[in-house]
Amino acid sequence: MTIASGARHSMAYVAESAYGQTPATPAFKPVRHTSTSLALSKETIQSEELRSDRQIAAFKHGNKQVGGDIGFEFSYASFDDFLEAALCGTWATDTLKAGTTRRSFTVERHFADIGQYHRFSGVELNGFSLSMAPNSMVTGSFTTVGKGMATATAAITGAIYADPTAGVPFDSFSGALKVDNAASAVVTSIELSLENGLEALFVIGSAETLQPSIGRCNVTGSMSVYFEDSSMIDRFINETETALEFTLAGDGGSYTFTLPRIKFGSGAPEVSGTGPVVLNMEFQALYDAADATNIKIVRAAA
Repeated sequence: MTIASGARHSMAYVAESAYGQTPATPAFKPVRHTSTSLALSKETIQSEELRSDRQIAAFKHGNKQVGGDIGFEFSYASFDDFLEAALCGTWATDTLKAGTTRRSFTVERHFADIGQYHRFSGVELNGFSLSMAPNSMVTGSFTTVGKGMATATAAITGAIYADPTAGVPFDSFSGALKVDNAASAVVTSIELSLENGLEALFVIGSAETLQPSIGRCNVTGSMSVYFEDSSMIDRFINETETALEFTLAGDGGSYTFTLPRIKFGSGAPEVSGTGPVVLNMEFQALYDAADATNIKIVRAAA
C-alpha cells in the first residue's frame, strides 16, 4: 500500500475566464510552495427532532466552500499572477497597485505517488503575507477562498504544464529598507499583510457559494526596531505619517514594496534580558493620493 508523501506533492493553477469555470484545455502554471492547507470544508446540519429513545434522527452536510493557505518562499517571477490577484490590480510597466479587478483560478493539487488529483475551482486570493527576518529566506503565504472541489485520477485531457521558475528564493539581507526615503539600518524584521475581506455567499438551492463579496484592501504590518533614540517611537507618540519602502533583491531581479503612507499603532520598548532593547511597532497603511494606492510593488529584472 502506497501512502501519499509531501515530497511528491505539486500544485498548479490556471486563470479562469469566468468564475468557477476551468478552461477546457488548461495551460497550467506551477505554484512553488512550502506548504498548503487548500481543501474543501462543509458545514453540518443535525436534526433537532425529539425522540423517546434520545437518539439523533438525521445528520446532513450543509454549505461547502474551498479555502486554505499556500505557504511559499518568495522568488522572482514566481508569484506575479497571485500578487496581481491579491491586490486586485494589473501590472503596468512592471508596477502593480491595489485596484478593483477580481481574478479567479482553478488550482490543482497532484499527489504523484498515488496518482490522485484534487482540483479547486473559483479560487480567489483573499490576501497574502510576507515575513522578513535576519538570516532567513523571505517567506509568506497566500490565503484563498474558492467555490468547489473535484477529485480525479488523471490530468485533464489536453492540459499542458509549464516548468517552474528557477530563481533562488530571496533572503533578508540582499535588499534595502527606507523610512521616509532615508536608509535604515536598525529594523530587525518586517511582517506585511494584505486582506481583501472575501466572504462566501450562499443561496437556497445550492450548497456552493456564489462569487464571494469583497471588502476593503486592508494593508497592515509590524516592524521590530533596535532602540537607539526616540526618532521611531516619536512617530507613534505624535501620530506621524511615514513612508516605508523595502526592496527584495536576488536571483533574477528585485521587487520594491512601497507603503507611501502608514501610521504606527504601537511602539513599546520591550526588555526581556540583558540584550538589545527592541521596539515592536505595528502599522496601518493608508490611501495615498499621489500614488493613488496604499501599496505599490515595482519589479525589475536583473
